[in-house]
Amino acid sequence: MRSLVCIKRVPAPGARIVLTDDRQAIDAKHLPFTTSPHEECAVEEAVRIKEQHGGTVVVMTLGPAEAEEQLRYAVSVGADEAILLATDGADWDPQATAAALAGKIGELESGDGRFDLILFGNESADAGGYQVGIRVAHALDRPVVGGIKGIDIEGETMVARRETDAGFEVYRLPLPAVVAVKEGINLPRYPTLPSRLRAKKVEVTSSAPDHTAGGLRMLRLVNPPEVASSTTLLGQGPDAASAVADLFEELGLL
Repeated sequence: MRSLVCIKRVPAPGARIVLTDDRQAIDAKHLPFTTSPHEECAVEEAVRIKEQHGGTVVVMTLGPAEAEEQLRYAVSVGADEAILLATDGADWDPQATAAALAGKIGELESGDGRFDLILFGNESADAGGYQVGIRVAHALDRPVVGGIKGIDIEGETMVARRETDAGFEVYRLPLPAVVAVKEGINLPRYPTLPSRLRAKKVEVTSSAPDHTAGGLRMLRLVNPPEVASSTTLLGQGPDAASAVADLFEELGLL
C-alpha cells in the first residue's frame, strides 16, 4: 500500500484568535500551531494501514516554511517521506490549494507509481471548507468519500464506514481512491523521543507551486463575540446549605 496524507498547519484549537486590523488575516505573532485534528487522525490511519499491509506513507502540505514542523511531527509518528509545497504564508482558496496538490500528486505518480490511497481530513480546523479532498479527487478522476470513521483494505478495495444517527453507512471503493476522515476514527499515537530525534534529520522535499487563482474571494474575517462567564460563590461550609437549597428550587430540582 502506497498512501499519501495531505495535512494543514492550523492555529492550535482553543487558542485565542486575534485578527489583523484590516480583518484580512489572523495575527499569528503569539499563536501556537499544530496539525488540523482530522488530519492528525488521517496520518495515524495511514500508518496503521502500513503496519497491517506494508508499504509507505508520504505526508504533504501546502503552507509556509514553518509547516515543516507539522511534517516532521507526522514523520515522528510513522510517515516515511515529507513534502512541502512552500507558499509565502498567505492562505490559498480551496480551488488553488486543490490544484497545487493535484499537480504535485500527478508529478509524484508519474515517477514513482500511483498512490493506492490518498487521505485528507474531513475539513480543516481553521477554514472548515470541506472542499479540498473532493476537488483533488475530481482532478485525479478517482472515487472519493468523506466523513469516514472506519477504513478496511480488502485486496484492491477500500471499505469505508460513515457514522450516522441510525448506525453506519458502508462504502466499497476500488483502489486507487481518495478518502476524507473524521476525528474519532482512531486515537493518534504520541511520538517517542527517538522518533522525534530521527524526524529532525529527515529531508523535507520542498518546491514552490504556481498559484492558480480560484473562484472564491475572501471579503473579511469575523471573530465571534467572546462569551464571558462568571462564578457566584454561594457560601462556605454549612452556611451555604440554604443558598444551595434555594438554587435547586429555582432550577426545579426540589
